[in-house]
Amino acid sequence: MINSQKLLERFLSYIKIDSQSNPNSDATPSTEKQWNIANLLKKELESIGMQEVSIDDNAYIMATLPSNVEHEVDTVGFISHFDTSPDFKASNINPQIHGNYDGGDIVLNKEKNIVLSSTYFREIKQYKGQTLITTDGTTLLSADDKAGVTEIIMAMEYLVNHPEIKHGKIRVGFTPDEEIGRGAHHFDVEKFGAKYAYTMDGSEIGELEYENFNAASATLRFKGTSVHPGYAKNKMVNSMYMAQKFIDVLPKDEVPELTEGYEGFFHLSKISGSIELTELKYIIRDHDKDKFEARKQLMQDIVAKMNTNIEEADISIEVKDQYFNMKEKVEPIKYIVDIAEKAMKELHITPILKPIRGGTDGAQLSYKGLPCPNIFAGGHNFHGKYEYVPLESMVKASEVIVKIAELTAKK
Repeated sequence: MINSQKLLERFLSYIKIDSQSNPNSDATPSTEKQWNIANLLKKELESIGMQEVSIDDNAYIMATLPSNVEHEVDTVGFISHFDTSPDFKASNINPQIHGNYDGGDIVLNKEKNIVLSSTYFREIKQYKGQTLITTDGTTLLSADDKAGVTEIIMAMEYLVNHPEIKHGKIRVGFTPDEEIGRGAHHFDVEKFGAKYAYTMDGSEIGELEYENFNAASATLRFKGTSVHPGYAKNKMVNSMYMAQKFIDVLPKDEVPELTEGYEGFFHLSKISGSIELTELKYIIRDHDKDKFEARKQLMQDIVAKMNTNIEEADISIEVKDQYFNMKEKVEPIKYIVDIAEKAMKELHITPILKPIRGGTDGAQLSYKGLPCPNIFAGGHNFHGKYEYVPLESMVKASEVIVKIAELTAKK
């Protein structure tokens, strides 16, 4: 149904455009270079025959595929982000195409001995015989989420060219800065005008998610006193050691590398320090709202206890909520999950319903009034040099979009 060669060419053209976001910028989009792909996507939507194509001052793109049925149908949306993660190099991407994958290791970069190991990344074996798109080992691939962008545009083009497929009004949205947690910040839900939407931002084929972490950030600052080490006895307070004491108090097994499923965690993401001042940056995650609140409180209680019980302690903590579990907003209209599940089954895809161990634009959008489950886009190992995406998974994702459009018209 979907032309795989055209999809591949479109995807490759998108990933070669550097659109990395920047968490240290207060602008929207956070980098000027995101405009390069944003302006291109606007033109692409116009060229395939979409209507009401718009791009606002913050680079948010919206477009409409009008209904071709006479009866009233819910307006459904499909959303992806076009920015790329700042976690790894994202410029000069040199993708490699591996046709008829043999199920073994893939040498990404012979010169630097960088290998995509089928022993370490065992899930890759399920794609034996398929076409895999990988990096050359020096950059990420940016399938997160240019795969989703590609899939939406391919599906819309297919529907435009096949009016015999009946569908209601469809809205498309592309956002900047999702990778730094701001993708939904300036998204105009009222202007978008959909009753519900789907983000095409999941991983492995079949993924269908409507639960995500509750998320917060925590910044801790430990103040010390610097004195010449030769004369430091009973005078020096080393803020780095004070920070270490805090780290040692938190549960050792509640970290990302030791948790899965619904298990929450404390993640120390950055340390910077000297004798005078040490700063710790944490992210706090839990699917359960009560446990999430307890995690935030635990960190604050530890700080208060250390400040009280350790005479030389001078510690501050700032906790900020980032997003919440979309389950609360999706469950009242869970039929939108059922529609996506039915679409997959009709396409002979086994649905994988599981909680997102992270967040998407959909989490924030759900709390802004646009319930927004998440559907697979096909990629694996996001945000690093081992990122890859099977071409066949991207084709299937596009077909799921078309099928959802068809099923909503029947409802």
